[in-house]
Formats: sequence, C-alpha cells, structure tokens
Amino acid sequence: MKTGRVALLHLSVVPGAIERNRSVLEEAVKHAAASGAQWIITPELATCGLQFARIIGTDWIEPQPDAWMKRFCRLVRGLKRTVFIACPERESGRLYNSVFVISSRGEIIGRHRKINVRSDSLSWSSPGEAVVPLQCDGMKVGLLVCADAFTPGIAGALKSEGAQILVSPSSWGPGIHGPNGEWEERTRETDLPLIVCNRTGAEKTLDFWKAPSIVVKNGRRLLSHTSEQSAVLIFDWNFTAMTPLSTAYKAEYLRA
Repeated sequence: MKTGRVALLHLSVVPGAIERNRSVLEEAVKHAAASGAQWIITPELATCGLQFARIIGTDWIEPQPDAWMKRFCRLVRGLKRTVFIACPERESGRLYNSVFVISSRGEIIGRHRKINVRSDSLSWSSPGEAVVPLQCDGMKVGLLVCADAFTPGIAGALKSEGAQILVSPSSWGPGIHGPNGEWEERTRETDLPLIVCNRTGAEKTLDFWKAPSIVVKNGRRLLSHTSEQSAVLIFDWNFTAMTPLSTAYKAEYLRA
C-alpha cells in the first residue's frame, strides 16, 4: 500500500456506557469506511471510557474476542477495512488496557497491552510486557496506548524491532499531567512518524474538550484537531514517504 486514507475517530466517550459507546463506534466505523478510509483508529478505551471502573466496576470485562468483538470483527470484514480498536480485556485473572488490530478480513492480527498504567484511573489494569511491532498491510506498526508515549523506552524498543510508523490510541487531555512535548520527542528520538487518535468529552475528574488528535513527524505537529463534538477525522497518507498528503484533516462531525 503506497498511499491510503486514514480515519481517526475523535469521539466523545461516556464512562461506563458500554452499549452506547459500542453503538457509536460501529456507526463511526461505517462512516469512516464510507469516506474511503482504509485504516480506522479509535481512542483509548473507546468502548468504556477511562473512569468506567468507578461507575460499573470490572466484572463485565471478558477475554477477547468477546461476543461484541466477534460481531465487530464481522462488521470490519464486511467493510474490508483495517481497524485499531482500543478496549479492555481479561486473561488469566488479569485485566489489561489493550488495543487490537483487526484486518480487512475481520481477523484480530495482533494486540498491544498498555505498559505505563500508573494512574488512579487505571488501578484496575495490569501492565503489558510485550513490545513488538505488528505486521499490518505490509507495514510494521508500533502501537502505544496513551501514556506509553510518556517515556522514551517503549517507542525506542519498537523502533529497534523494526517499526516503521507509530500509532497511539489515547485519552490524554491538557492539564497538570497533560501532554507536554512527549509526542514530539518520541518522533525526534525514533525518526518515526506518530499518529495519535485522541478524544473529546469529559469524565468525573477529567476534561478532554481540548485534547488533540495529531499527526507528528520529526518533532513537528503536521495535523491537529480539537473539538467539543465527536468527529471522524480523515486524511491521506503516503506510506512510502511516511508523510501526510493532506494539509488538514477533513472533519466530519457526528451527532453522538
């Protein structure tokens, strides 16, 4: 794939509203596919929100693929797209904050479990251990979940393992512990472009209204978007030169 269209699902996620969030995701993925996107990326914990555990606990989390994930995979197969879907999972008594890559054949071809999980909102999550790029549409993709980009080690390890591009589902808004140049630094250190799918909305103690979804290369933000409304952000990407062909996102706003 020399060039392709990418969609970032910059959504307002409601903590604990599982069925609502899943429904919004399904409709947003369909919208992105109809706009020609070949890669579709969600924000961190797109199915449940960041502070869901305070509202509904964790007993509902199942091993993946659960019944909904299987249905979602069938949707992806029908659309013939590649989707990066971020949601929690259970395995061997542990819970993880994960991102799964679903191929255009509707198959889960890999996952990354968030490693940097030290925060009150993520006290339920065990840290992941594996740092391995995934082979995706002929490209080695390094996955970072939100604060995995906070320190240089994970991105550096992905680079050492042959990653050609970094993709980061995130729920990282401005504030005391907000992003402060980390995304830019990871691209300088690794010489890899970074695509960050962030979100909008608010939770009990967190505000994402000004959280940006960005594309960064060589320490520079090439594309950036914030909004108080859910949006599908569309841009074209040159996978040979590893640079955006678009000079701005095409933002298609959703009702959710």
